[in-house]
Amino acid sequence: MFKEFAKLLVWLSPIVLLAVIILPQMIRILREYQRGVIFRLGKLLGTKGPGLIFLIPIVDRMVRMDLRVARQEVMTRDNVPMTVDAVVYFRVIDAAAAVVRVENYLKATSLISQTTLRSVLGQAELDELLSQRDKINLRLQEIIDRQTDPWGIKVTAVEVKDVILPDSMKRAMAGQAESERERRAKIINAEAEFQAAQKLVQAASMISAQPIALQLRFLQTMREISSEHKTTTILPVPINLFAPLIKRSESHTPKEP
Repeated sequence: MFKEFAKLLVWLSPIVLLAVIILPQMIRILREYQRGVIFRLGKLLGTKGPGLIFLIPIVDRMVRMDLRVARQEVMTRDNVPMTVDAVVYFRVIDAAAAVVRVENYLKATSLISQTTLRSVLGQAELDELLSQRDKINLRLQEIIDRQTDPWGIKVTAVEVKDVILPDSMKRAMAGQAESERERRAKIINAEAEFQAAQKLVQAASMISAQPIALQLRFLQTMREISSEHKTTTILPVPINLFAPLIKRSESHTPKEP
């Protein structure tokens, strides 16, 4: 039994050793900001990634490309310091120009992207950067693409993916948002009281025009109180409520000769 196990182990050892050597060469994992340029027997096969990439050992060779722009310290137009991280997606459309017209097109594209990022974001305010990021991305893409076009580089997209604010600025923004909510609540409450006052003024003018309406309202209030409470309720009745009735009864009473 032991001899059979030893033979099996000797037979499997080359396979395990081969798998340990080959598997790391077959499998590559690319992050979101990375792309892999695949060459098969020296011929360009295409670009893959991000995610899990499978290669044929010895036959395939992958060149890993980092598409990120280095994180930049930026001061906005309204003097807010922040740290910005961006991603630039580009491709080479003229290989000869990329080799001849610039020493290292990757480094040159990264440097021009960093400079443009600081310049464009320095002209924007904090609120614009947070609420109109798509507009800023398009502006960055246009400027970087125009500057890298002589090098045979086509910038397809620029994404400002992360904006890091100082903790003091975050606390200030939270306080500002809370104050804004309180201001809106007070305005809504004041508008509600103003509308209620308008309705009360209209009701008072209607009651003054028809005094009998005040009596009806008083009787309706007494009815509501009596239906809600089973105890005895005593209400003082002002005499002027019955003044219109008294005057009307006196007008219909015949005068003695």
